[in-house]
Amino acid sequence: MRIIVAGTPEVALPSLEAIHASDHQIIAVLTRPDTVAGRGRRVSRSPVAQWGDEHDLPVLQPVKPGDPEFLDELGQLAPDCVAVIAYGALVPQRALDVPVHGWINLHFSVLPAWRGAAPVQHALIAGDQVTGASVFQLEKGLDTGPVFGVMTQTIRPRDTAGDLLGRLADGGSALLVAALDAIASGSAEARPQPDQGVSLAPKITTEDAQVNWNLTAVAVDRRVRGCTPAPGAWTTFRGDRLGLGPVEPVPEAEPVLAPGELHVQKKAVLAGTASGNVRLGEVRPAGKKAMAAVDWARGARPGTGERLGITDDGEAGPVSPSSTGSAVAATGGAS
Repeated sequence: MRIIVAGTPEVALPSLEAIHASDHQIIAVLTRPDTVAGRGRRVSRSPVAQWGDEHDLPVLQPVKPGDPEFLDELGQLAPDCVAVIAYGALVPQRALDVPVHGWINLHFSVLPAWRGAAPVQHALIAGDQVTGASVFQLEKGLDTGPVFGVMTQTIRPRDTAGDLLGRLADGGSALLVAALDAIASGSAEARPQPDQGVSLAPKITTEDAQVNWNLTAVAVDRRVRGCTPAPGAWTTFRGDRLGLGPVEPVPEAEPVLAPGELHVQKKAVLAGTASGNVRLGEVRPAGKKAMAAVDWARGARPGTGERLGITDDGEAGPVSPSSTGSAVAATGGAS
């Protein structure tokens, strides 16, 4: 089949490579417009756009996939199917109707669980033990279309969102090609999603990534891993933002620390939660590079009883992002 591949972040590249190596023909890639960022106002192309450039393919970058110019171009290309992996924009019905076999989407959950933009992050934060990937027919509803195929993946105890998304992207690429093969041969069977088990996974914002030390150690651990590498978990220390890499609950009952309270040891920095302590891994002070927590503590010298994430009422919980400076920069794949 003649395929257009729609995607934007690096997580789409395994599927691009798998389709490129299959019997199907990629005739163009569809991705988000270039962005301008940094002090030098550099133009940044998405990983999918760069892949298209490297393979001498047309790179389609409409502001909206409903733009008349894009719809005309889509009609002229006449794809048999559009394969979607983390494209990042809503597709109107007018565009969905153009390919003979419509648009099919590789989604990183076992649908109908975790419909939405951040299924991997939400699965980790919720403490799921198993997740997976689904290939389904794209339709107007949010990830509601009938499903061609599913794979499952065990969530490992120390997985970050980046770790898990990488494995799902690799495994899901074969699932996507298998669905395209079945569609091409006429043997594909798309089954409606069940009405039970629906859960939603909206985008994780910077505000969502702020650690609430009034939660348990297990919940704090899941939240940080679910926000790693993007948008990046964070807290505050002495009024400044402090980025957090993965933390780890410690089994020892001592010392007993208040939520957010710091305890510096020779080879570890502990922070209290509502139930038990966690060991800090890497931290990122505002305006500095990430470093080991023990190295940070050596310079910051937290005082006895000093706490992370202190709010105006003295509690170690979320605070207004506007009062803590700029967001911690983080990179990572979308889901």
